[in-house]
Amino acid sequence: MFSFIINYFRDSGAFPDRIRNRHKTFWSDPDAETIRNTKMLENATLAQWQDVPHWQRKLSNKNNARLFAKGQGCQVADLYWKGRDLKEIDFDKLPAQYVIRPTVGHGSKGVYIMDAGLNHFDQQRYTPDQILERLQLALDKNPDLEFLFEEFVQTEDGRYTIPNDFKFLCFNGTVASIVVIDRISPKVGYSYFYDEQWNKMKRLHHLYPGKDEPVKPACFEDMLEQAKRLSKAYGIFVRIDFFATSKGAVFCEFTPTPAKGRGFTTYGKKFLLEYWDQYCPGMI
Repeated sequence: MFSFIINYFRDSGAFPDRIRNRHKTFWSDPDAETIRNTKMLENATLAQWQDVPHWQRKLSNKNNARLFAKGQGCQVADLYWKGRDLKEIDFDKLPAQYVIRPTVGHGSKGVYIMDAGLNHFDQQRYTPDQILERLQLALDKNPDLEFLFEEFVQTEDGRYTIPNDFKFLCFNGTVASIVVIDRISPKVGYSYFYDEQWNKMKRLHHLYPGKDEPVKPACFEDMLEQAKRLSKAYGIFVRIDFFATSKGAVFCEFTPTPAKGRGFTTYGKKFLLEYWDQYCPGMI
């Protein structure tokens, strides 16, 4: 009970309330899943993307997010296969290193970072049949779900390991902060906070206490420019995730309701609310 009370007050405030209101508005709509899973084309115009209210929900589908980012001139991981019919997958034609992502989901659920049979996320080895069995269970629960088999991007120094996440907190083309997650597993890692000049900031979130400071990536300026461009097109507040790789900045995904507003520090809630009011006034 005591911890519940602490978490309740820690997660209260105008900024978390706005995130929760957005989540309710976006996903309580009976058409929400239809909109999220609308199959878009890579050459779709911005007007075609924006043809429904709260059109940003389309970008919560990770394949749509890939296509939108490519259309805005950003680099994405190579795509090896996409779909629901798992019988179509030929594992013999895949490279030794690849990543599997569901088109819908959060918190890295259903993600496999495969390296010669080893999943870096849980340090377990999987045969193709074991992977297919697990993917099929997820597909059976969601008729709209697909899986993406993508390139396992290398770090800037050419290693195959869980890459650092560079999470840009953006408001209509303005970057408030960059959160760097040195991830060990889906739920374990270290976090650091920077402004767009790579100056260290106070913590905005309680998740993942820091350890050793990361090195500024060589492609940081490219990530920053692309985050601003995507954010301007997206319009409302959003977190935009990138990887720093051996081939430069690579877009990962959009997150419109990070942590559903939970876990932000007192400073973080105040800081981000001020950005919201200044750069996204009146926006959901």
